[in-house]
Amino acid sequence: MKEWEGQKCVLYERECIGCLECETCDLDPKKICDNCGKCLNIQDDAVIKIDKIILKDDD
Repeated sequence: MKEWEGQKCVLYERECIGCLECETCDLDPKKICDNCGKCLNIQDDAVIKIDKIILKDDD
Protein backbone atom coordinates (compact mmCIF):
# COMPACT_ATOMS: atom_id res chain seq x y z
CA MET A 1 0.00 0.00 0.00
CA LYS A 2 1.34 3.45 -0.97
CA GLU A 3 1.44 6.20 1.67
CA TRP A 4 -1.03 8.36 -0.32
CA GLU A 5 -3.61 5.62 -0.92
CA GLY A 6 -6.92 6.34 0.78
CA GLN A 7 -6.19 10.05 1.23
CA LYS A 8 -8.30 12.87 -0.22
CA CYS A 9 -6.74 15.06 -2.91
CA VAL A 10 -6.01 18.59 -1.64
CA LEU A 11 -6.48 20.18 -5.07
CA TYR A 12 -9.43 18.34 -6.60
CA GLU A 13 -12.63 16.66 -5.44
CA ARG A 14 -11.33 13.09 -5.66
CA GLU A 15 -9.24 10.51 -3.89
CA CYS A 16 -5.47 11.04 -4.10
CA ILE A 17 -3.96 9.30 -7.13
CA GLY A 18 -0.33 10.07 -6.27
CA CYS A 19 0.23 12.55 -9.12
CA LEU A 20 2.25 14.88 -6.81
CA GLU A 21 0.76 17.99 -8.46
CA CYS A 22 0.22 19.35 -4.95
CA GLU A 23 3.97 19.05 -4.30
CA THR A 24 5.01 21.10 -7.36
CA CYS A 25 6.49 24.58 -6.88
CA ASP A 26 4.15 27.32 -8.17
CA LEU A 27 7.08 29.43 -9.39
CA ASP A 28 9.18 26.65 -10.95
CA PRO A 29 7.13 23.67 -12.17
CA LYS A 30 10.31 21.58 -12.50
CA LYS A 31 10.94 21.81 -8.75
CA ILE A 32 9.27 20.16 -5.75
CA CYS A 33 7.91 22.66 -3.24
CA ASP A 34 10.27 23.20 -0.31
CA ASN A 35 7.98 25.66 1.54
CA CYS A 36 10.28 28.63 0.87
CA GLY A 37 7.28 30.99 0.84
CA LYS A 38 8.42 33.00 -2.19
CA CYS A 39 5.08 32.38 -3.94
CA LEU A 40 3.31 33.81 -0.87
CA ASN A 41 5.69 36.78 -0.54
CA ILE A 42 6.54 35.72 3.03
CA GLN A 43 9.31 37.74 4.62
CA ASP A 44 11.60 36.75 7.47
CA ASP A 45 10.34 39.42 9.85
CA ALA A 46 6.80 40.51 10.59
CA VAL A 47 6.28 44.27 10.86
CA ILE A 48 3.37 46.05 12.49
CA LYS A 49 2.97 49.80 12.13
CA ILE A 50 1.52 51.48 15.25
CA ASP A 51 -0.36 54.73 14.54
CA LYS A 52 -1.11 55.69 18.13
CA ILE A 53 -1.31 54.30 21.66
CA ILE A 54 -4.47 54.86 23.70
CA LEU A 55 -4.03 54.53 27.43
CA LYS A 56 -7.00 53.89 29.70
CA ASP A 57 -7.01 56.26 32.65
CA ASP A 58 -7.91 54.37 35.86
CA ASP A 59 -8.74 57.54 37.84
